[in-house]
Amino acid sequence: MRLRLAISCWLLASVSLAQSDIWRQDSVQEVVITGTGTQHLLKDAPVQTEVISHRQLQQYAGRSIEDILSGLTASFDFSENDMGSHLQMNGLGNSYVLILIDGHRLYGDNGGENDLALIDPHNIEKIEIVKGASSALYGSDAIAGVINIITKKHREKGLMFENTSRVGSYGDIRQHDGLALNFGKLSSYTNFQLQHSDGWQNTSEEAIQQTEYHITDSRNKTVNRHTNWQLAERLTYQLTPQIELYADGSIYWKRIYRPCGHHPGVDVKTWDLQYDNASLSAGGKWKLNATNYITLDADWKKHAYYYAYTDTTLTDGYVNGRFTNYFPYFPGDRELQSDQRLTNILLKGVFELPYAQRLSAGLEYRYDWLKAPMRVAGGKATDNTESVYVQDELELLDPLYITAGLRLTRNEGFGVRLTPKISAMLKLGDLRLRATWSQGYKTPTPKELHYQYIKNMNGVYLYLGNEDLKAQTSNYFGASVEYTVGHLTLTLAPYYNKVKDMITLVTIPIKNAPGDLITKYDPIRVRQYQNMEDAKTYGVDFTVRYQGRHFTAGGSYSYLDTKANQYDSENNVMHEVTIDGMAHHKANVYATWNHDFSKKYQLGVGLYGRLSSKRYYQIDGDGDGYQLWRLSTTHQLGKMWRIEAGVDNIFDYVDRTPHGLHLGTTTPGRTIYASLTIRFNQGKKLTNKYNKSNFNSRENETD
Repeated sequence: MRLRLAISCWLLASVSLAQSDIWRQDSVQEVVITGTGTQHLLKDAPVQTEVISHRQLQQYAGRSIEDILSGLTASFDFSENDMGSHLQMNGLGNSYVLILIDGHRLYGDNGGENDLALIDPHNIEKIEIVKGASSALYGSDAIAGVINIITKKHREKGLMFENTSRVGSYGDIRQHDGLALNFGKLSSYTNFQLQHSDGWQNTSEEAIQQTEYHITDSRNKTVNRHTNWQLAERLTYQLTPQIELYADGSIYWKRIYRPCGHHPGVDVKTWDLQYDNASLSAGGKWKLNATNYITLDADWKKHAYYYAYTDTTLTDGYVNGRFTNYFPYFPGDRELQSDQRLTNILLKGVFELPYAQRLSAGLEYRYDWLKAPMRVAGGKATDNTESVYVQDELELLDPLYITAGLRLTRNEGFGVRLTPKISAMLKLGDLRLRATWSQGYKTPTPKELHYQYIKNMNGVYLYLGNEDLKAQTSNYFGASVEYTVGHLTLTLAPYYNKVKDMITLVTIPIKNAPGDLITKYDPIRVRQYQNMEDAKTYGVDFTVRYQGRHFTAGGSYSYLDTKANQYDSENNVMHEVTIDGMAHHKANVYATWNHDFSKKYQLGVGLYGRLSSKRYYQIDGDGDGYQLWRLSTTHQLGKMWRIEAGVDNIFDYVDRTPHGLHLGTTTPGRTIYASLTIRFNQGKKLTNKYNKSNFNSRENETD
């Protein structure tokens, strides 16, 4: 009822404000690329694409990518923990969402969660979101959709330096430094980011069903103290006016500091968590003529995860290549838990064809390598996948535009699969009608197949891989109606996504687990990756946006339902369950006001609301619904200085669910933040003598 009331009040306010604002101006048209891999005006993109613009990002001033996505669109939910962020997009989790940074795959899986701290929020130009397996360009990981993080491009001649320092409640520190150098044909951009939080505790109570003791003075924190930093470098060289080459790399480090406990079997932690990442990429673009080009990209990425011991600990380990029980680790020692590495090579061409057609074709090779001495039989596992795709964009039937594609995938363990995709758009003046049907295909990951994981929290939990898993397939149906009148845009987008043989963690009887593991660990619960018989998500997303000269208002509402059939082998029955983490109702609302008082001072004020109903889980309780409201202000002082300040969670809501159960949100309550940005430019923007662009650097982007 409160959610419906809030949405109704907001809609009435938006309409009345839209009617009262008589100022008219054609807004700058967004150019998008993610849906087809080629450039389109947002309003004319044949594949439905949602954009979080640079203006929205600046006004919202989010502290992280989780904060930005959940605060500015209703399609996402996050469950943050020490392992990373469990993202859910329209009912499907991390492993079904492909996250790109400038067209390159984000790599950093931690037990099913993504470490989104790899993304520097101060270096984002805009975000493009495509839902469903709508494009032939993207393979596995894209059954739920694609999130493309497009970074800022710095095109000034000479030197550019920028520094952003942000501080907030609970020791929250965010640091961003960027240095750009452009001299003739050579360009360089160096980016450093640091993030730190002291963490916080919303409750000191442990869930009773998780332990034999009734504990009300636990030292477990809701969010633990953590620090991470990243250093990245990108070099671009314009070999000729037609050929551009690039190389980039990064290193990343993260440490999560966990408190030691004092109750038997509860909160006793004698190690912190540490992550070491690295990446290298190289490639280029060859422009054959004004419209045709070929790109080549090669990526290598590493994600390593360790236990960093803070006290003497007896645990299982390998000594001289042999497994040994109760091997001692001492303070300062590290133990490798997993080392994941990805090699990805992509060759792509785009060609204009007769009769208003544009053809995209590509070859992709992917090699996954996993080393986990404590968690995989034999210590290692690998996976090879090759793909070829072709996509045709047909504009011959104006006002009907069609994009159709095929992707052929071969996996070493699961054979060959062909997946078709087709999207269409009908333009009727200010009305846009879009429809998409696509099939997706996703093979099990090495972790889902081979991993075994012990979770020691309020008892021993045993997580198991499953070498009998089947590959997953999906059928996605999406449609949208978009209508623009003046400065008001309305979009209604229903969807249906059916996943066959969906892989998820299922609680199984202890007697069904391997006997040697049961004897070794004596778990109280065993969970294993298994295929559901089938699963489906369906719902509708509604967005409204009004943009005036000084005032903007809008928001989004998402209704979602999920159903999955899960076979209970012990009782020989089929159970219908919801997909973990689902919430039926989510909404975001916002209103912003901006005014230029002079050439040296511009003020922006924004009010944002984020609302969610209850989130459903199969075990350990549901997550409570919540409403969070945020006030942000921005102060631009000339071209060099910028100040951001605000209050998050204005009404001080805190979820005090005991440890061990699911949370609706991990917010610590009302927090404040402030940031200062200093930007120094030496020189003017580069001319177009050389086309400083390629597929990954996004030709349409401006600084």
